[in-house]
Amino acid sequence: MSETIDALLAPFPRTSFLTWSTPVEPLSRLGKHLEIDLRVKRDDLTGLAFGGNKVRKLEFYFGQALKEGADTVLITGAVQSNYVRVVAACAARLGLECHVQLEERVSGQDDTYRSSGNVLLDDLLGAHRYAFDVGEDEEGADARLHDIAAGLSQRGRRPYVIPLSPKHPPLGSLGYLACAAELMRQGALDVDQIVVPSGSGLTHSGLLFGLRALGWKGRVIGICVRRSASAQAERLARHIDRIATLVGTSSPVKDGDIEVFDDVLSPGYGQLNDAVSYALRLAARLEGLLVDPVYTARALAGLIACSGDGRIPKRSRTLFLHTGGLPALFAYERDLRAQLGRATPHPTGHR
Repeated sequence: MSETIDALLAPFPRTSFLTWSTPVEPLSRLGKHLEIDLRVKRDDLTGLAFGGNKVRKLEFYFGQALKEGADTVLITGAVQSNYVRVVAACAARLGLECHVQLEERVSGQDDTYRSSGNVLLDDLLGAHRYAFDVGEDEEGADARLHDIAAGLSQRGRRPYVIPLSPKHPPLGSLGYLACAAELMRQGALDVDQIVVPSGSGLTHSGLLFGLRALGWKGRVIGICVRRSASAQAERLARHIDRIATLVGTSSPVKDGDIEVFDDVLSPGYGQLNDAVSYALRLAARLEGLLVDPVYTARALAGLIACSGDGRIPKRSRTLFLHTGGLPALFAYERDLRAQLGRATPHPTGHR
C-alpha cells in the first residue's frame, strides 16, 4: 500500500538528505512505568547536523529550490529554531548561501539561550543571521523575509524563501506522507495510537494524511507545543485541506481524526513546566533517551498525562514520534539546572 504514497509524491522535486529509515525501538522500562506498550520512532536520528523531523520536510523544499535555480535560501524561526539550524546544514551540503531570521518568541532568556544550542550551530554552519523582534506574527515574519530576499535579488542572488505562515502550500508536510509509508514498510503500524509534537502542524498533518491514505485506522494524537488545542485543530484542518489540493486528491482524513491536547502547554511555547521537566528526566533516567525542552519533552509529558487519565488506555500499544531538537538542551542549561536541583521524585528513587 505504500505505493499509494509514492504515487502522490512522484510529481514533486526532492533532494535526498535521508538515505535510511529511522529505527523504531521499544521503550520497555518507560512503558512499564506508564503501563502501556511503548515504542519510539527515532526521527532524531535523521542525521545532518543533529537531525530531527525537519530533514524530511526539507527534502521537498530544497528540491523545489534547486528546480527554480536558487543559489540562496531564507527561513524564519524562533531563536532556538531547529528548522533554521537544519536549513543551514542542508544549504551547506548543497553549496547554497543561507540567510536566517530569528524571532523573539520566548521571553526572559539569558545569554546562553541566545548564543548556545542551535544559534551556535547556525553560526558554525555559516548562516547569515537577522533579528525579528516580534514573536507571534507569522505573516509579518514572512513579509520581512521576502524583503530580505528582494534585497538579495537586487545584488544578483537567486533566493528561495521557505515560508512560515500556514497560508502557503504545505510542501514540508510531504516529508511525513513519506514517513507514513516508511512506517508501513517497517511493520511499525501495529499500534493503537501515535503521539506527535504538534507545532507548525506540518509533521502532524502530513503523517495523519499519509496514514489515512494508507488505510490505517489508529489514532494520531498531537500534543500542543505552541498554541491552544482549538487553534491548533483549526490549523491542522487547513493544512490537511491544502495537502489534498497540493497532491491532487480528496482528503482521506475524516471528522474526528484530528486529536490535539494542550494540558501541558502552559505557560507557553519554549517555557519549561513541571510536567515537561519530569518527562525529560524520566526518559533520560529510564531509557537513556534524550528529549528536548521545547518539543519532544512537552510531547512526552502530554503522552504521560494521557496515559495517566485513560485517554491512552492501559496496556494499549503506543508509538512516540521523537522529532529531535536536542541542541536546545544546551541553550536551556539555566532552566534545566534549576529543575535538576528540585526534589521531584524519580521512579527509581534517585534524583
